[in-house]
Amino acid sequence: MSDDDTMTYEQARSELADVVEKLERGGGSLEESLSLWERGEKLADVCRRRLDGARERIDAARAARAEE
Repeated sequence: MSDDDTMTYEQARSELADVVEKLERGGGSLEESLSLWERGEKLADVCRRRLDGARERIDAARAARAEE
Protein backbone atom coordinates (compact mmCIF):
# COMPACT_ATOMS: atom_id res chain seq x y z
CA MET A 1 0.00 0.00 0.00
CA SER A 2 1.45 3.35 -1.00
CA ASP A 3 1.11 6.61 0.92
CA ASP A 4 -1.33 7.75 -1.77
CA ASP A 5 -3.69 4.94 -0.73
CA THR A 6 -3.95 6.37 2.78
CA MET A 7 -4.33 10.02 1.78
CA THR A 8 -7.61 11.72 2.50
CA TYR A 9 -9.41 13.62 -0.21
CA GLU A 10 -8.49 16.87 1.50
CA GLN A 11 -4.79 15.98 1.67
CA ALA A 12 -4.68 14.98 -1.99
CA ARG A 13 -6.61 18.08 -3.08
CA SER A 14 -4.30 20.36 -1.11
CA GLU A 15 -1.15 18.80 -2.54
CA LEU A 16 -2.69 18.86 -6.03
CA ALA A 17 -3.36 22.60 -5.66
CA ASP A 18 0.31 23.08 -4.72
CA VAL A 19 1.42 21.10 -7.77
CA VAL A 20 -0.81 23.16 -10.08
CA GLU A 21 0.52 26.39 -8.57
CA LYS A 22 4.13 25.30 -9.14
CA LEU A 23 3.38 24.30 -12.73
CA GLU A 24 1.63 27.60 -13.41
CA ARG A 25 4.58 29.56 -11.98
CA GLY A 26 6.94 27.74 -14.30
CA GLY A 27 10.66 28.34 -14.16
CA GLY A 28 11.63 24.73 -13.56
CA SER A 29 13.34 22.36 -15.90
CA LEU A 30 11.41 20.15 -18.27
CA GLU A 31 12.19 17.13 -16.07
CA GLU A 32 10.90 18.92 -12.96
CA SER A 33 7.74 19.92 -14.80
CA LEU A 34 7.16 16.35 -16.01
CA SER A 35 7.68 15.04 -12.50
CA LEU A 36 5.18 17.55 -11.12
CA TRP A 37 2.69 16.66 -13.87
CA GLU A 38 2.99 12.95 -13.06
CA ARG A 39 2.49 13.66 -9.35
CA GLY A 40 -0.54 15.77 -10.20
CA GLU A 41 -2.04 12.92 -12.22
CA LYS A 42 -1.60 10.54 -9.27
CA LEU A 43 -3.16 13.05 -6.88
CA ALA A 44 -6.08 13.65 -9.23
CA ASP A 45 -6.63 9.88 -9.29
CA VAL A 46 -6.67 9.78 -5.47
CA CYS A 47 -9.27 12.56 -5.46
CA ARG A 48 -11.39 10.73 -8.04
CA ARG A 49 -11.27 7.48 -6.06
CA ARG A 50 -12.24 9.25 -2.83
CA LEU A 51 -15.14 11.03 -4.53
CA ASP A 52 -16.29 7.78 -6.18
CA GLY A 53 -16.21 6.09 -2.78
CA ALA A 54 -18.27 8.89 -1.26
CA ARG A 55 -20.82 8.60 -4.08
CA GLU A 56 -21.10 4.86 -3.51
CA ARG A 57 -21.72 5.41 0.20
CA ILE A 58 -24.40 8.01 -0.53
CA ASP A 59 -26.07 5.74 -3.08
CA ALA A 60 -26.03 2.84 -0.61
CA ALA A 61 -27.51 5.01 2.14
CA ARG A 62 -30.24 6.24 -0.20
CA ALA A 63 -31.03 2.70 -1.32
CA ALA A 64 -31.22 1.50 2.29
CA ARG A 65 -33.49 4.38 3.20
CA ALA A 66 -35.75 3.67 0.21
CA GLU A 67 -36.14 0.07 1.41
CA GLU A 68 -37.44 1.20 4.79
